[in-house]
Amino acid sequence: MTSVRLIARLDIKGPNLIKGVHLEGLRVMGDPQEHARRYYEQGADELIYMDIVASLYGRSKLTEIVRRAAHDVFVPMTVGGGIRNVDDVRDLLRAGADKVAINTAVVRRPELITEVARRFGSQCMVLSIEAKRQAPGRWEVYTDCGRERSGVDALEWARRGVDLGAGEILVTSIDREGTRSGFDIELTRAVATAVRVPVIASGGYGEPKHLLEVIQDGAADAVAFADALHYGRAAIGELREHAQRAGINVRMT
Repeated sequence: MTSVRLIARLDIKGPNLIKGVHLEGLRVMGDPQEHARRYYEQGADELIYMDIVASLYGRSKLTEIVRRAAHDVFVPMTVGGGIRNVDDVRDLLRAGADKVAINTAVVRRPELITEVARRFGSQCMVLSIEAKRQAPGRWEVYTDCGRERSGVDALEWARRGVDLGAGEILVTSIDREGTRSGFDIELTRAVATAVRVPVIASGGYGEPKHLLEVIQDGAADAVAFADALHYGRAAIGELREHAQRAGINVRMT
């Protein structure tokens, strides 16, 4: 049985680690390098770096941040934000990334998913879905860091993305992100049921029971944490121990 992965998510604006609520109201948290090193030492299975303003300005600032992190962090790194083509993917992989997460560019040009998967492998292509609930059982994909409506149904897009070559899905609930009110279990479960690839749940962790719910009820294959780690309300080791006590299969450290 595959272990559930516990992932530290670092949202980046310029040189800074930041955190917001509903992907807005951003607050500077410090140096991403220092936080990444700490989460690695705590035992994070992976790191996710997201340049949350890159798609707005048409370029990413993450290459140097990833290159620095690769000297200190020896777990897989997924990098997203401002990726427009396979050349951008190549540059990030050369800098030390293992996977890329793409949202805005692939909504605008879905064939980019296939181009990345064919060039670098499906395992490298993570489809990032930022979703907002529109009605019971229905969520819409948003682009540009949750700012723009796409008119695309999130579940239909998840299925299409996997058909095009995505090897993993990062699903972020805009409604829950930064609220500490728990993950959108219904959204996570719906996406996990709709596709045959691993699903990472992101947005909403507030207390240990939320971790158990999104795995046991939401069928998440991995869980991303940001707010709780940045503010010191939880550590990866504590989260791992809580999952183990509940009988969830996580990596032993």
